[in-house]
Amino acid sequence: MAHGEATLAPTDVLTPALNIRALPFFADLGEDAADALIRAARMASFAKDSYLFRQDDPAERCYVLVRGSCRLSYLSIEGNQTVIHLANAGDEVGLIAALPGATYPVSAQAMQPCEALGWDGETFRAIMAQHPELALRALEVIAGRFVALQRRFHTLATERVERRIARALLRLANQAGRRVAEGVLIDLPLTRNDIAEMTGVTLHTASRVMSGWEARGIIASGRARVTVLQPHELVRIADDLPE
Repeated sequence: MAHGEATLAPTDVLTPALNIRALPFFADLGEDAADALIRAARMASFAKDSYLFRQDDPAERCYVLVRGSCRLSYLSIEGNQTVIHLANAGDEVGLIAALPGATYPVSAQAMQPCEALGWDGETFRAIMAQHPELALRALEVIAGRFVALQRRFHTLATERVERRIARALLRLANQAGRRVAEGVLIDLPLTRNDIAEMTGVTLHTASRVMSGWEARGIIASGRARVTVLQPHELVRIADDLPE
């Protein structure tokens, strides 16, 4: 999976604009805990479409993305795939590896070339034992993902298709949006199939809804990118408000 790993020192900078300590996962940690984590990290590179880990495999490593994005997805026994989360730079993935004997509940697949800081589970647990604040941080992340999953499944079970898709696009715009002249660009390689798998609808349905919104000038899409042209209109659809 990984295409080369190297130890990172606490003062390493990946690019002139990105300091490891500035990543959200490290920002709330004390200096000693952050130093210990960064010293123990290995840098892993992943080609587009390769897997950081696969569902049901032993959870051996956890990561913090520093470049690129990956798709976290769940495959049911029936073979239906649901995209649970799209992770981008600064996000933590696979923290379940901090629990001994755990397996990955989802797969993580690179949507574009990725680089990530990685730790094996044993090393991560040893650092948590020395720095309890890290254990609390990991617990916050895992609990937050659990709450998000509960909300997602409630949405899939109760909301009509248009609201689901609108909420998904707004969530992604908030997570990875970038202001451009036309509106808000969702700065992830996002296909209509990704939207379908995130919202529990068929590709045909997702394409029909999004094509309708394009015709109305609410969004624009192309080359695996989506731009929200009228955020207020998408909010109206998501909240089921009258026109």
